[in-house]
Amino acid sequence: MVATEGNKLRVGVVGAGSISGLHLEAYRQCPDAEIAAICDQNKERAEAAASKYGAERAYADYRELLRDPSIDAVSICTWNDSHAEISIAALEAGKHVLCEKPMCRTVEDAERVQEAVRRSGKVLQVGFVRRYAGSVDVLKRFIDAGELGEIYYAKASCLRRLGNPGGWFSDASRSGGGPLIDLGVHIIDLCWYLMGRPKLVSVTGNTYRKLGNRAHIQNLSFYKAADYDASRNDVEDAANAVIRFENGASLMVDVSFTLHAAKDELYIKLFGDKGGAEVEPALVILSEKHDTIVNATPQIDHASFDANEAFGREIAHFVNSCLGRCETLSPVEDGLEVTRMLSAVYESAGLGKEIRFN
Repeated sequence: MVATEGNKLRVGVVGAGSISGLHLEAYRQCPDAEIAAICDQNKERAEAAASKYGAERAYADYRELLRDPSIDAVSICTWNDSHAEISIAALEAGKHVLCEKPMCRTVEDAERVQEAVRRSGKVLQVGFVRRYAGSVDVLKRFIDAGELGEIYYAKASCLRRLGNPGGWFSDASRSGGGPLIDLGVHIIDLCWYLMGRPKLVSVTGNTYRKLGNRAHIQNLSFYKAADYDASRNDVEDAANAVIRFENGASLMVDVSFTLHAAKDELYIKLFGDKGGAEVEPALVILSEKHDTIVNATPQIDHASFDANEAFGREIAHFVNSCLGRCETLSPVEDGLEVTRMLSAVYESAGLGKEIRFN
């Protein structure tokens, strides 16, 4: 079956962990989508999700789901180490793919996924959900109209003082890394996207393993993975990087799962030669008018990232892309380039030197 105008896109969701709930709820709200199947290694969890969201089938093996010819597309919500394998298998089975971030753990895997997309001719949308936020859509219109001019510098920070989720997040063999690949992927991608996706020139990065998961801390709660286990933690506590681009622009970023900081912190800032913007903690657009500095606050429903809104918009865009109504905002090529940046930060930190690209 190939979904066309008038047909609903029949979707299978692979992985029924916490992030899948945002996908499933968004598909349920999308009038052009139908949740056909849910897969999880834990069959009972897949069955529970299928019952909740009205899916016809539940699977424990994603290969069985992919053999269903009535399924048009899949959302991949599994551990990072399986993203490439499942994406390629889904594309080869003739399915469109929405793959959660990061698209892959390694550049080599990302290149294999890109080649599979080209062979199949199917849509692959990378789950860079912050691109789809309403506030980012508004800002992008200002940028595209030239209101910020040339964006030559961006600065982003996502710091948790106590927030190592444990479980697979802190198992490098499954996650590929810690806060850099989990949190940094979002803010690096969003800055790069809003800067116009300039060509990468060099990366200098540092990673730190000083504090561990701090499981001994009492009286302060934090998000824990479904498979939380404090005994396994071989990922970094924190990372920072300077990323330089061919057009002379640069991006500074730092992230942490745990840090001796007074509070959690999230900010994303862009600086251009005509204006600037703060995306987080809330959208503000900065400019000069009549020899006066002006801070403009757009009047919108969600001035900062709202997960339900952003995932709803992301899923709706994916469905429309699969139905041929638009192009995805986060194609496989962008997934590869962001993977290249993340990998270079880890490489730079390991070697203690700058990584340069031709």
